[in-house]
Amino acid sequence: MNSSPRLEKATPDNVLDACRLRVRPGQERFVSPVAQSLAEAYVHPDTAWPRLVYDGDRLVGFVMAFFDVRFDADGPGGPLRSGLWRLAVAAGEQGRGYGRFAVEAVCEEIRRRGGTHATVTWKQGEGGPEPFYLRLGFRLTGGTSGDQVIGERDLTAAS
Repeated sequence: MNSSPRLEKATPDNVLDACRLRVRPGQERFVSPVAQSLAEAYVHPDTAWPRLVYDGDRLVGFVMAFFDVRFDADGPGGPLRSGLWRLAVAAGEQGRGYGRFAVEAVCEEIRRRGGTHATVTWKQGEGGPEPFYLRLGFRLTGGTSGDQVIGERDLTAAS
């Protein structure tokens, strides 16, 4: 990181740059394109929290959180969950701490809203994000959502 990364909302001035963000070749199978994520945020305005990750004037990533959602796997009486919906770090910017920054920013927003746990889902497979999420303190719950496993992180525990 050259400076302090920060989160910014998508605006008319940066949305096209956001839609052009690409992950490393081979990672596309693990994360949806930013354009799809922004479209989903548009149709889920009460639960989606999309943000662009900048370092200085460089767009380096995209993160989208969700708040107070029941997973289909939980059934009608399942708990309300908040967590990470999408994360994409630009191909040339990976390995510089931007993903960790984005995840921690989401966790802080969940805490700010009164949450005590962060949830994330991911597709398992070689080259996938599982080791990254496990290093950040997420633990597999044993549940699944579609073709993805569910991970959870206790936000009340000391970091």
